[in-house]
Amino acid sequence: MRITNVATAVIDGNFPWVLVKVETDAAISGLGEAYWGAGVAELVHHAKPLIVGQDPVNIARIVELIQRCLSGEGSQAGAAVAAISGIELALWDLLGRALKTPISTFFGGRFRGAIRIYADCHAGATPDPADYAKRARDVVAAGFTAIKFDLDMPNPYTIDISDDPHPRRQWFEPFNRSIGSQELRWMVDVVRAVRGAVGPEIMVAMDAHWKYGVNDAIKLAQALEPFDLLWLEDPVPPENLEAQRQVTASTCTPICTGENLYRKHGYRELIEKQAARIIAPDIPKMGGLLEAKQVAAYADLYYMPIAPHNVASPIATMAAAHLCTAMNNFLVLEFHAIDVAWWDALVEGAPMIVDGFIHPSDRPGHGLTLNDDVARAHLKPGSSFFGEVPWA
Repeated sequence: MRITNVATAVIDGNFPWVLVKVETDAAISGLGEAYWGAGVAELVHHAKPLIVGQDPVNIARIVELIQRCLSGEGSQAGAAVAAISGIELALWDLLGRALKTPISTFFGGRFRGAIRIYADCHAGATPDPADYAKRARDVVAAGFTAIKFDLDMPNPYTIDISDDPHPRRQWFEPFNRSIGSQELRWMVDVVRAVRGAVGPEIMVAMDAHWKYGVNDAIKLAQALEPFDLLWLEDPVPPENLEAQRQVTASTCTPICTGENLYRKHGYRELIEKQAARIIAPDIPKMGGLLEAKQVAAYADLYYMPIAPHNVASPIATMAAAHLCTAMNNFLVLEFHAIDVAWWDALVEGAPMIVDGFIHPSDRPGHGLTLNDDVARAHLKPGSSFFGEVPWA
């Protein structure tokens, strides 16, 4: 069996989902997905000549070949690694279909049959904490037992005074990574409202999107300790692990990070320095399934759980779910498309997420079949459908 073609289709979801298809001369193909971003689909196409003619069984060899040959394009991080990740996911799906076994089998088999999903709720309809509480109740009523909100959203106290020649009695401005006292109280009120709305048994996480400095991140994390958060995500910028470590060590609120790191090498110091409590690799971004499994195994040496970041379509979400069944230290997997009404319809069959869980099947590969009609209907303008040019 030899690879004969590599093609993409970019679906216009809440993010541009870069689907990757790898075809063979045995009439077996695999479908994967790369993390979104400028140039990712182009880099998949750029890698095509490197792998056409290769035996798709040799997945690690193929990935190593692409990494070496795309070194000039930056194959240690960024769009190049995302492109490689999409190809890698497709190859595991292809191998599963060829051998008639699910992806989870290749990573040691399953610790669990169900994968808990957390719904990224983003924010309330307004900055009023009561609207966050309503959103939380609605999502939990839909069956989710884990939820996350963005805590760094604009609120009545995020007033930009940086260009004001006569600043009011506000010391907040958007570039010094500070949290004003009124803003901090608003954040605490949001978390209090959400926790009060859903009760103590629902997992509640908050995301800060790398906005704050060490001092203010520590104040925030400590102020949220009474609410038993699942985690506070990315309270400080991701570049400085020592700063991250200081925040983590200062609070019993678990700190989660990792979506901006690439390949297993990118996670080494984060794990060794124990600069976070929870590690969040984005599988179709950071290098693929094998790299993520290796990160999980290394994190387990320090008893750190894995909670993958995930903004993908059903394809990469299900591939990630298969891998998560094979991680003993898996915690919860993100679902970022709660407001995309046609997310389930992109693949054939019943809804993937039922009562807040995914139950990966025993079907070969990731077990999903793309609904071509729905995919074509939501094709990003300018993208081909795996080589078909719909506007030709």
